[in-house]
Order: sequence, then C-alpha cells, then structure tokens
Amino acid sequence: MKKITTFYETEVEFYDLDPMNVVWHGNYIKYLEAARCNMLEQIGYTYDDMREDNSAYPVATMELKYIKPAHFKQKLVVKTVLEELEPAMVISYFISDKTTGEKLFKAKSMQIRVDITSKSSLYNASEKFLKKIEEYNK
Repeated sequence: MKKITTFYETEVEFYDLDPMNVVWHGNYIKYLEAARCNMLEQIGYTYDDMREDNSAYPVATMELKYIKPAHFKQKLVVKTVLEELEPAMVISYFISDKTTGEKLFKAKSMQIRVDITSKSSLYNASEKFLKKIEEYNK
C-alpha cells in the first residue's frame, strides 16, 4: 500500500490549556483524533462507513513524544501519515507550528479492525476501505 499523507490545521483554544498556560498533555490526543477523522474523510471512508461495514478501529497502542509545548492561539498543523492498513491500521502524526514549522509533538497509533457484532479482531481491511484507498491514490 502506498502511504497516504494529509494535513489538518487547528488553533489552540483557551480551554486546552493547563495551569502552566500551555496545552495540557492529554489534549494532544484530541488533536490527533481530529486529524485522523479529517484523514479518513479525505480518503472517503469515515467512521460512519466503518459502522456500515460492521467494523470499528479501536486504538490498540499509541506512542507519544512531547517535544515543545503549544500555547494559546498558536496555529498548529497536524500531519498524518497512513503507514499501514493490514494487518492493522498504523498512523504517524506530527504536530508543528503553522508559521515557523517548528516541531512540537509526534505520535504513532496502531488500531485493529474489530467486528462490531462478534467483537472479534479482524486482520484485514474491508473491501470498501481498500477500494477508497485505491481511488485516493489514483
């Protein structure tokens, strides 16, 4: 599979800050979630499509590296790279300052496809997802 790279822009809101006036560490996950949804939307295979396929992709593992704190009103770019789809969906994330390009955070998630009804792990992507990936890469 050819890797897919997408970009998502966001701005640090006041409610994302901790008492030190920097982004609270847990909120970086929120930025990753928004970027992943954006990536799936761009591919054309959303969480609604997954449900129609009787599938879910819960996070099995996540690696996080905090490089430099983000601040109120800072404009961020989250780069997502779909590295693998089978046997699991592996996505790399890189958060940087939109203006300077300075790296602030990086992460990697691994998600396993699960049959919603049986709760069984599935180690292949649905035909619909594979087709959307192929169409996106044209």
